[in-house]
Amino acid sequence: MSTAVYLDQIRQLVELQKIDDAIFAVRQELERAPRELEELQQRFDASNTQRERVLEKLTHLQEQQKRLDFEIDDDTARIKKSKNKLMQVENQREHHAMMREMDSIEKVIRSREEEKMALMEELQLQKERLAQIDTTHTGLQAELEVRRDSLEEKLAESRARLADLEHKRTAAAGAIPHPIFVRYEFIRKRLEHPVIVAVREGICSGCHIAVPPQSYIELQRGQQILSCPNCQRLIFWNEHFDFPETPVIPEKPKTLVD
Repeated sequence: MSTAVYLDQIRQLVELQKIDDAIFAVRQELERAPRELEELQQRFDASNTQRERVLEKLTHLQEQQKRLDFEIDDDTARIKKSKNKLMQVENQREHHAMMREMDSIEKVIRSREEEKMALMEELQLQKERLAQIDTTHTGLQAELEVRRDSLEEKLAESRARLADLEHKRTAAAGAIPHPIFVRYEFIRKRLEHPVIVAVREGICSGCHIAVPPQSYIELQRGQQILSCPNCQRLIFWNEHFDFPETPVIPEKPKTLVD
């Protein structure tokens, strides 16, 4: 193969890789957008669950407050009634009995008042917590509505871009000799993105491992399309054709076995 033909084929493969880069990015976007919406929905649901628990606790505390208020009012009425009866007591024995009863009721009232104070503090704490949750909850709800409304439009745009890129890919693939394209596709289906990468100063930019000296010399001659002995990607010498590096995206390990 002449150097001119070799460089032309490398150029064609590089152009195909550029299209595949764009396709790869759009497909990631198509996967990421619904996933991000789902994660946001999960955060909203968790916030909603937390909010419902606080509301449930507030309801329980308010019911306890009503019970204590009723019991305190009832005991206060009993004290008042006992004081009225005390005025009518005719002997010392009954007087002491009434005083003991009133003292017992007052102790119960003090205990309930202390319980009520602690309950009021807890009520205030839960109300403050609810206010904080509501702020987050409202923000998540608004973001969720916006994301949900824009998702279909965003996905439709991405699908349209993908269809256009697939059309361009078909045209680009048609310009590449069939055996070379088959080799490219074989690697693409079995390795991490990308397929063709530059070798700079003897280092493969796909796996970042040095290419054997003999292979590097052959690569510089520009007579045949070579693969990296380590990662199996197609390689070219960066001095022949400068092509911006495409980062390798970690995926599940694959092999070059059919």
